[in-house]
Amino acid sequence: MRLPYYGVFDHLTFRVDGDRVALSGVASWPTLKTDAERAAHSVEGVTTVTSDIKVLPLSSHDDRVRLATYRAIYGDLTLARYRLNPHPPIRIIVENGHVTLKGVVGNEMDRTIAYTQANSVPGAFSVTNDLQIGS
Repeated sequence: MRLPYYGVFDHLTFRVDGDRVALSGVASWPTLKTDAERAAHSVEGVTTVTSDIKVLPLSSHDDRVRLATYRAIYGDLTLARYRLNPHPPIRIIVENGHVTLKGVVGNEMDRTIAYTQANSVPGAFSVTNDLQIGS
């Protein structure tokens, strides 16, 4: 809620160890990294924040692949229900034309469909399916 620019094209994770927070992941906008670090620092009891958040390079080609992959995945009738979530669970990370799917889906079929849909996107050089199955 504190990260208004956090979206489907970003994947951030954190680890808490006592009063220390370690951030990692990828951000499609440079301001997201700064916002995440600031949000972690503002949590009561946190004294140290380390950040290994990678900011993806700005690229109009990657932007086109991101949008096309979003439409291919969330436009699919089987996967459309995931789009209803305020924070869609299938994250689409695009770096230099290479797509990585991250997040959680409900079953193996959804995982396979997302991968197949992403593979159909023109301009995507490769697709890595890191989707997990969960509830």
